[in-house]
Amino acid sequence: MGILANRFSGRNAIVTGGASGLGFLTAQRIQQEGGKVSLWDSNPEALKKASELLDGAHGVAVDVSSHDAVVKGVAASRAALGKVDILVNSAGITGATVPVKDFPIESWLKVLNINLSGVFYCCREVVPLMLENGYGRIVNIASVAGKEGNPNASAYSASKAGVIGFTKSLGKELATSNILVNSVTPAAFDSPILEQMPQSHIEYMRSKIPMGRLGETAECAALVCWLASEECSFSTAATFDISGGRTTF
Repeated sequence: MGILANRFSGRNAIVTGGASGLGFLTAQRIQQEGGKVSLWDSNPEALKKASELLDGAHGVAVDVSSHDAVVKGVAASRAALGKVDILVNSAGITGATVPVKDFPIESWLKVLNINLSGVFYCCREVVPLMLENGYGRIVNIASVAGKEGNPNASAYSASKAGVIGFTKSLGKELATSNILVNSVTPAAFDSPILEQMPQSHIEYMRSKIPMGRLGETAECAALVCWLASEECSFSTAATFDISGGRTTF
């Protein structure tokens, strides 16, 4: 997972959820490999700290569940970067971890609005910029939960299944435009998102992984960066597993 010099030279990226975890490591690697990044996050304090760590990174406080906020965020990023070549949709939450019969309505709506509608809003506003330039790479972070479903995580599982289906649709729409759209379906990996889950749920997910361990965030970032690069040239509308053997379809 070594850094590749200048792989992203001349390329500009928007990374949602970019202040921590997978989003931050992806943005960091894009920058280290010659690209420019605009970090999006809904946490202003974390965003400020992340932007300082990535010297030269542009930070925008954006709640991706709001279409108006996304429109403003895209305008701010375009003004700062000049063009947008890459979009990594990494922002997401887990929501409540309870049976459907007890699932809070407000948690269901919040998870779907951030995890699924947020991906749609970001793609809707960024795709026209990519079409203008005749180039683009979009990577949507889904989950093995979107393929298999995790018990007591109905909103998260449903939202990530939606991301997979949305990716397939958009990828086929744009297949002849030099804009490639793919999704990544990680199993559980060591990331701040685990802080939103009870330990019992984390152990359940670990038990489903044949390798017997959680993934490392850097491992997932390496895959995301390949999909976000020009090296990825004949894959679109696809789903890429990184699951330690949990999912094989």
